[in-house]
Amino acid sequence: MNASVTPREILIATIARLLDGVRHVAVGASSPIPAAGAMLLRALKARAGAEPVRISILGSVEHNFFTNGSTELFDCAGQGRIDAFFLGGGQIDGQANINLVGAGDYPRSSVRWPGSFGSAYLYFVVPRVILFREEHTPRVFVEKVDFISAPGVSAPGIHRTGGPYALLTGKGLFAFDRSRPGFRLESVHPGHSLGEIVEATGFAFAHDAAPPTTALPDPATLALLRGPVLDDLQETYPDFAAQMRREIAAAADAA
Repeated sequence: MNASVTPREILIATIARLLDGVRHVAVGASSPIPAAGAMLLRALKARAGAEPVRISILGSVEHNFFTNGSTELFDCAGQGRIDAFFLGGGQIDGQANINLVGAGDYPRSSVRWPGSFGSAYLYFVVPRVILFREEHTPRVFVEKVDFISAPGVSAPGIHRTGGPYALLTGKGLFAFDRSRPGFRLESVHPGHSLGEIVEATGFAFAHDAAPPTTALPDPATLALLRGPVLDDLQETYPDFAAQMRREIAAAADAA
């Protein structure tokens, strides 16, 4: 691994690749890494002279064309005008079910989280839902979630145009196969291993005997990320942008 590339830069560049081909990507509030990935894709398309990518980041003034928050987000998604969205969860299982309510037997959950909000609706109507959770531990990736806020798959005969596309964590990238259904490990991030990911994951997943390493961003992509993308991110996530700059400086000093 290039020592000057930070783990979060790898995540951001991977998100940009996962979003390639979309026309409109929406990002929920408090999601700086997905937002940065969407901004990086937009910058890459602009540099290439390609068709521009529309980004809607809830909570942003500059990078959000919605004026009525989530109401317009849901309307736009229902009309098929959002191609990609991000979901996370306090728990995620091997069927791509997510739990945003709490751990333990509901309603006597021992730990409570913010709640499901519109996750189930968006999971059903957005074609490319990317599950993102930087923490990769057995308490997050469980065999079966304690509460299903949004189901990863639906029974035959249920109309559904959306669903899980990929799962990105701090250790690796997984693709979701709706026909099995289940996850397949696509790549392992630099500094991690297949054995480490198996140990940190509470559900079984398909994988090659020697999965490839997640690709690093090239120098030109890094320049976009560290320049215009971080400048754009500053408006919505000033603390995160400052933290990223500190991490980049520390990695450069250690290289």
